[in-house]
Amino acid sequence: MQAPPTSSAPPTAPRRHRRSKALGVAALAVSLLMAFPTAQSAFGDEAEEVPGGGDLGPNVLVFDPSTPDIQGKVDEVFKKQESNQFGTDRYALMFKPGTYDNINAQIGFYTSIAGLGLNPDDTTFNGDVTVDAGWFNGNATQNFWRSAENLALNPVSGTNRWAVSQAAPFRRMHVKGGLNLAPDGYGWASGGYIADSKIDGQVGPYSQQQWYTRDSSIGSWGNGVWNMTFSGVEGAPAQSFPEPPYTTLDTTPVSREKPFLYLDGDAYKVFVPAKRTNARGTTWADGTPEGESIPLDQFYVVKPGATAQTINAAVDQGLHLLFTPGVYHVDQPIEIDRANTVALGLGLATIIPDNGVTAIKVGDVDGVKLAGLLVDAGPVNSETLVEVGPEGASGDHSANPTSLQDVFVRIGGAGPGKATTSIVVNSDDTVIDHTWVWRADHGEGVGWETNRADYGVHVKGDDVLATGLFVEHFNKYDVQWSGENGKTIFFQNEKAYDAPNQAAIQNGDIKGYAAYKVDDSVTTHEGWGMGSYCYFNVDPTIRQQHGFQAPVKPGVKFHDLLVVSLGGQGQYDHVINDTGSPTSGTDTIPSQVVSFP
Repeated sequence: MQAPPTSSAPPTAPRRHRRSKALGVAALAVSLLMAFPTAQSAFGDEAEEVPGGGDLGPNVLVFDPSTPDIQGKVDEVFKKQESNQFGTDRYALMFKPGTYDNINAQIGFYTSIAGLGLNPDDTTFNGDVTVDAGWFNGNATQNFWRSAENLALNPVSGTNRWAVSQAAPFRRMHVKGGLNLAPDGYGWASGGYIADSKIDGQVGPYSQQQWYTRDSSIGSWGNGVWNMTFSGVEGAPAQSFPEPPYTTLDTTPVSREKPFLYLDGDAYKVFVPAKRTNARGTTWADGTPEGESIPLDQFYVVKPGATAQTINAAVDQGLHLLFTPGVYHVDQPIEIDRANTVALGLGLATIIPDNGVTAIKVGDVDGVKLAGLLVDAGPVNSETLVEVGPEGASGDHSANPTSLQDVFVRIGGAGPGKATTSIVVNSDDTVIDHTWVWRADHGEGVGWETNRADYGVHVKGDDVLATGLFVEHFNKYDVQWSGENGKTIFFQNEKAYDAPNQAAIQNGDIKGYAAYKVDDSVTTHEGWGMGSYCYFNVDPTIRQQHGFQAPVKPGVKFHDLLVVSLGGQGQYDHVINDTGSPTSGTDTIPSQVVSFP
């Protein structure tokens, strides 16, 4: 939530010592053996086999063009979800291939809309998929937790409105017209993400403060406020930061699109797109994308009431995971230690760890895909909420990295929640593709100590890439990077609003913890299009020494950094380390921008 706006190839660092490739062969052999269910109980007795496949549950609404009163059913879900910011209802609206006329699907909280074709153009709306902000008096800065995927739109007015802020991905969409990223009346809006999409006309940000677009195609781009970043986007504006504030990379170093559910005839399958290097444009422009189709009967279709024990048994048995819309409490970690496992959530499926456990642990294995999940901290402090690889992980996953896509974390807001570190990435080569990690600044269970969460994301693995990193309001470092050769393309941050005083954030002799800290031991790191904003509304006299902190070394480079003081509620002394002038002023939104070194 934010105040209103004012009108080359990366270097390569040496990798850590790797385990023998022979171990990879052994791991593959184990993985192949595990594909055949041999579930046993702790006492060695045969355990009941977890069935694969099945129906998708009551909160996945599937439509075809002949379904009566589609508009009425979609409106009914929107009426329930329009302002249901911290509720427990979850929905996925799924449309079979075909053409749908006169549709305006308004999308509220915890609602995903998606086509069920293999390509976006298989499912066409002569109409709109709309997000607006009437529920919040024209302010779109709290339009979180919703998504649109895999549809083609012919907007009624020629332009589709998608006025969102964090955790609202727009993936694999074909808009046969323009796309407006601001609410009706051009009120405030605060960030968003587009990937693998084609917008035939102009994308108009208007009042949208920051945005990241990856591996897409656009007709043109209208304007920029603070930070508009593009990688691998055909039609993107030329590099011009800070006036206008465009950061443009010709390609994305590594990407793999999010897995998605689709229909092959009458059979449900999950398509897992292939990894791409130096990607540009959509995966589907030339027809069927490259990747793998996995039948639904190879998935454990997880429904509310499922236990972590059953979920883990399904993974051990060789099944993938498809979480249907709902809220899942787990009393032990969901452990995914089999290579290439897909864990896909529909309708913002939400996992809450009980009694301070870690919600999800991924092994140091190849190619795990976590996607479409919201992890909500419980009232008992968890040391970590999502852990990718165990401490000390060192396997080489460069050919087949683990990926996190639309994996969101929340501490507080829906109720009391605490976690020391939200996401820890120990595995090398991991791709973090669009995450919002949020210590709540509003809602229930909110306060400096009430929803205590010191660290947002801590990256310890080497060669980790983040594309679309949104991390906000943590008590100490929002992002800490300890691994070598890390890269971040687009970073959006707000420091914690509710710091009670200067002493509460003092970091030794440094005033405040950096939003993004690269450890002194790191020799190679690079970032593009990165912003940190402060709004200390409890004590506006607080000064933050810098938004970014990094060692001064030839291999550590940042391009297009900015810090912003929202309405003068607190100040930054510098942008990075001691580089960059202070922000100042109370009536405007002053900012400073630099590249480093």
